Amino acid sequence: MTELMRKSLLQRRAYNVETVRGMERPLLDQGVPLMRMAASAAARVTAELLDEHDIDIAEAKVVLLAGAGDNGGDGLFAAAQLARTGAQVTAIAVGKSLHLQGLLAFTRSGGRLLIVNPEADIPGVSAGFSAGEAGERLQAAIELTQQADVVLDAMTGIGVKGALRGPAATMANILHPTNDDGTEIQTPNPVAGTEQEQKPLVVAIDTPSGVGVDDGTLPGSYIPADVTVMFGAMKPCTMLPPAAFACGRTILVDFGFDITHAYPVISSIDDAAGSMIRLPKPTDSKYSRGVVGLITGSAKYPGAAVLSSGAAVHSNIGMVRYMGPVNASDMVLRNSPEIVIGKGRVEAWAVGSGVPTAAAASDSDNENSGRHSLSGSDSQREAIAALLTHYALSDENGSATRDETEIPVHDLDKEDTPYASEQTRSPRDNADSDIDYDREPWSMPPICIDAGALDLLPEHVPAHVIITPHAGELAALLRRRGENVDTADITAEPWHWAKRAHKLTGATVLLKGAVTIVVGDANMAGLPAGIEAGPANADGTHKTTSTFISGSGPAWLATAGAGDVLAGVMAGMLAQQGEEQLQHDPSLDVMTAASASYIHGYAASLAAESDQHGWEPPEIFDADGTINPEGKPGHPIVATDVIAALPQAFEELLQN
Repeated sequence: MTELMRKSLLQRRAYNVETVRGMERPLLDQGVPLMRMAASAAARVTAELLDEHDIDIAEAKVVLLAGAGDNGGDGLFAAAQLARTGAQVTAIAVGKSLHLQGLLAFTRSGGRLLIVNPEADIPGVSAGFSAGEAGERLQAAIELTQQADVVLDAMTGIGVKGALRGPAATMANILHPTNDDGTEIQTPNPVAGTEQEQKPLVVAIDTPSGVGVDDGTLPGSYIPADVTVMFGAMKPCTMLPPAAFACGRTILVDFGFDITHAYPVISSIDDAAGSMIRLPKPTDSKYSRGVVGLITGSAKYPGAAVLSSGAAVHSNIGMVRYMGPVNASDMVLRNSPEIVIGKGRVEAWAVGSGVPTAAAASDSDNENSGRHSLSGSDSQREAIAALLTHYALSDENGSATRDETEIPVHDLDKEDTPYASEQTRSPRDNADSDIDYDREPWSMPPICIDAGALDLLPEHVPAHVIITPHAGELAALLRRRGENVDTADITAEPWHWAKRAHKLTGATVLLKGAVTIVVGDANMAGLPAGIEAGPANADGTHKTTSTFISGSGPAWLATAGAGDVLAGVMAGMLAQQGEEQLQHDPSLDVMTAASASYIHGYAASLAAESDQHGWEPPEIFDADGTINPEGKPGHPIVATDVIAALPQAFEELLQN
C-alpha cells in the first residue's frame, strides 16, 4: 500500500472503539509513546488556533477539562506543553482521579489545578470538602471556563458510553446549554463584541465529550468543538450525524496503525464515486450506455418529472424513457426533447418523485366529489404498484412471491389497463419492448424508490432496490412495519434506524441529509471481531452490513426539488453499471447509491460555487502547520442549477 493510498484510507474510514484498541495495542507493547505524541499534536493545534484568532499564546487563558482516564492524561500533557510556552493554564479535574504522570508534568510546568468533585482521590492533593465548598469550587470552575480563550476538552475520550453525569455534565451545560431532551437552548443573538458573544474556543482531545463515539448519537449534554484532534484512526462519531456536526474541523494524528486488515464500520465514498462512472466506449450505442425508465411526477406535481428526467438525461447514460400524464410528459419533452415518452427496455428505474402518497391521493379523490380517479394523479401510483410487485420477496431470506391479481408490468402500455387513460401517453416502442418483466425479483432491473412510492414498497425486496427517504419518510416507512418511531427519533439516531430499515426490508437504504447515510449488504471473506454477519455463502463469504456516508453538498442544496434531481442521478448511475452486476454483487448496490449521492452534492457545490460541505475529510496532522483557510461560502441555488452542473461534476470526478 502506497503512502498516498494509506492517507486516503485514513481520511475516509472510521473504526469502532474495539478495533482502534486492537490497532494501538501492538504499538503500546513496543513502547511507542502514543500519549506524548497525542499531547504534542493537541498542543500544537491549540497554539495554531489561538494564533489564527490573533490571541498571543503568552497571554492566553487556557482551561483544561480533565477526566480520569488516558484521555485526561493526553490533555494534561498537552496543557503542560502550553504552560511551558507562557499560557495561563488551569486544569479542572471533573472526575475522581487523574492520570498521575500527566498531572506531574502539568504541575511541574506551572499549571494550576482545581478539583470540583468532592469524591476525588488524587495523590498529593487534599481530599474531601464540604458541600458548600464544592459549590464554591464549581462556581470558580464555571467562571474560569467562561473567561477562557480556549478550552481543552479531555473529559471522556473513547472509553465512556452514555450521557455525561456529575461535574462533567455540568461543565458541558455551561459551554453548551441544552434542554432535558438534549436539544440546544436557543438564545437571542448576542451583540457582536460583547462578553456574551465571546465564547471560548474548544479543542476536543480525540473526541468531544458527550458524543456517542461508536454510533454518532448525542445521548445527553455534550461539548461541540471548534477543532477535534483525533488520534490514530477515525471514529464513527466524526462521520455520523448528529455527532459529526459537534466535532467541528477534524485533524487526525497518524500513529502508524496497521490498517491493512482492519474493518471499517463507516466509509466515505468521496472521490471514489468517480470509479463508479462508466466511461463510454467507441463501440457503444445509446442502449449499451444505459437506459433509464422513470415513473415520476404527476398531474399535480409535474415539475418533479421535469427535474428527475433532466437529471437522468445528464447522468452519463444513453436514453431516458418517461411514463406519466399528459401535462407532465409535455413539460418533460419541452425541457428535454431527446427523452422518449412511453415504455420499453430499461436498465434501471426511478419511481415516486412527485407522486402523491396514498393519503394525498385519497385527499385528491375526495376533492373530486368522492369519485375514485384512475386518470388523475394516482395513475402513477397504480403503475408503480404494478412494477413493484415484481420485486417482492416472500421473506427476508430471498424467496420470490407476487400477487398475480396485480397488473403485469409488461401490460402497462396496453389500452385496457387503468394506467392507459386519456390523461396518459404511453405509445408502444416495439423495437425496444423486448424485456421480460416476468423474471424473478433478483433479476429485475435495479430501481430507485423515492417519496410518494415509499408506501408501496413490498415487505421484503432484493438489495438492488434503493430507497431514498428523508427522516420523516423513513419514520413513516418504519411505522408501517410496526416500529414506534417518529422524525425526531430518526434525526437523533439516523444510523441505527437506517440499519433497521435495511434489516426489515432488505432494500439498500439511502437516508438523505446534510450527511447522507447509505446502508446495504456486503460480502466479507473474513469476520473481524465485533462484526455481525450472516451464515456463510456458497463461496465462503459472509453477508454483513455495509455503511457509506456522503456529505459533498453545501447547505444551499436544501432546496425544493433537490430530491427529484437525486432520483434522476441515482437512476442514471444504476443504469450505467454492468448488466446484472448490481443484482449479483450487493456491495456494488451500496457503493452506487452512495456515489449518486456524492455526485448530486458535488454538482450542487459547483453550482453554488461553495467550498463548504456537509462533511469534510479530516486533515492529517503535520507538525509544520495544519491551519486550513476557510473556503468560499457560495450563493443560493435552485434544483435546476444542480442539473446544469452535472456534466462538469462527471467530468471532474472522472479526472480524479
